[in-house]
Amino acid sequence: MKENVVQELQQMQPDEQTKNKMLDILKRFHSEEEMDEDSFADSTLSEETMEKILSGQEISFDDLSLEEKKRFHRAIAYGELSKMIKPWDPWWSKPSARNICLSKEGTQLVQPLPDQELLDDDIGSDELSEVPLGPEIPLPPLSRLSSKEPSPLLTVHLVDILYSYCFTLRLYNGDWKSDALGSVMVVLSVSLVLGQGAQPETVLEALSHCLEQVCCPVYRHMGGLQFGLGVIDDVISLLGLGTPALVCALCDMHRLIQEGEKEAKSERPRKLRTDGTRSAIKLAERRIYFITCWVHEQPEEAWFSLAAIVRAEKTSAMEFQQSNKSENLNNKAEVKGKSLIQEF
Repeated sequence: MKENVVQELQQMQPDEQTKNKMLDILKRFHSEEEMDEDSFADSTLSEETMEKILSGQEISFDDLSLEEKKRFHRAIAYGELSKMIKPWDPWWSKPSARNICLSKEGTQLVQPLPDQELLDDDIGSDELSEVPLGPEIPLPPLSRLSSKEPSPLLTVHLVDILYSYCFTLRLYNGDWKSDALGSVMVVLSVSLVLGQGAQPETVLEALSHCLEQVCCPVYRHMGGLQFGLGVIDDVISLLGLGTPALVCALCDMHRLIQEGEKEAKSERPRKLRTDGTRSAIKLAERRIYFITCWVHEQPEEAWFSLAAIVRAEKTSAMEFQQSNKSENLNNKAEVKGKSLIQEF
């Protein structure tokens, strides 16, 4: 059979009609492809960037304009480029995160040198630069910020805030600066404390709300419940690093909110979701600063105990998920075993 097919194919010669038909198909495909490229260029890349690409030049992320960077990260956030992007390695998983040194006032003892002063052969300079900086000015004592005793629920609020921070950085692949306002909106939507001004009383309540938000249709492309449970591990890792890393994380979050507030002031009101967005951002900034000062005054032992509570709650959530899965499977098996048509 194989020999017969090969002989038959060798005897077939394309006539002029077949050639013309194929050329028409190729021309039509080429024109449609050019139209798609033009529409893609209009919606994403500027003419200058497209000229560089067409001329064969290599384009890096730094070559993109601010608007192009925002569009690029929005595409990541919506899952359009997830398969093409290397997952971000969190700074709290780096060995340098365990060696953060802060003064008694909370300021960073080791300040980074300007880029021009860095040597090319410096070992670990890139890794050190990935860890966010601590406070630039000394943190005031809590007694100066408020005459009242701090709430015992601040440990629960810290878990809520850290979760929203870790999720936002995961969502933007570690670079919230590309879309500060969008990052703030994610923080406010995930955090029960910062977004709604609520005061969850247990770690379970705080984590349940965060998981519910990250499993909503807006963020479902990130991985749903499995991804949400993974972010809890990020919170546990941060708590395990102790006070210096927590202060640096909260300072990074404070800068995120400040930059988002600047962008919110420059945006037109119609682009903001609600009239109270700017006031919500301002209030979130104050709360972050207050809890940063509170974290700085807490003993190191508090974080290991809190990490153990968060780990236990995650285990309970996973066991509950597994029990639901097994129950659903049993229900499906029972339904499958029943007769769809019963004879009377």
